[in-house]
Amino acid sequence: MILNIADTFELLFDKNNTIAYKALQELQKESKETDCVYPYMDRLSEMLDSDNSYIRTRGLTLIAYNAKWDKDYKIDEIIGNYLKHITDVKPITARQCIKLLPIIAKDKPELRNDILSALHKANVCIYDDSMQSLVYKDIQQALKEIQKL
Repeated sequence: MILNIADTFELLFDKNNTIAYKALQELQKESKETDCVYPYMDRLSEMLDSDNSYIRTRGLTLIAYNAKWDKDYKIDEIIGNYLKHITDVKPITARQCIKLLPIIAKDKPELRNDILSALHKANVCIYDDSMQSLVYKDIQQALKEIQKL
């Protein structure tokens, strides 16, 4: 089956989260192999500011998976906004963001120091007690993975 990237990309915004998640998985898989999602980087960046945490998470994910194709330094331009999501209002989105950071650090070594600094500064106290330790552990894991690179 040939994936129509434009149509699949639009499904990321579908009201039905099952459909949107399937589109995310397809685009994620495609991004591992080719740079065909990379032309959508500007739209992915806009997704980071969405009111919908699912859309923010999808944007974070696909940006990370396209870091290796980032010949135009688009991630460098938006890294500040990306790193704000380490402490996203939704802890689930924050956790996804943190888990994706080693991918960006691997493919964009020039951003490693920014990423490490943001992880060290992250204040997990904004979350309920039940989530604080999870987010903290994710941060520790990401730091460990990035320092191994």
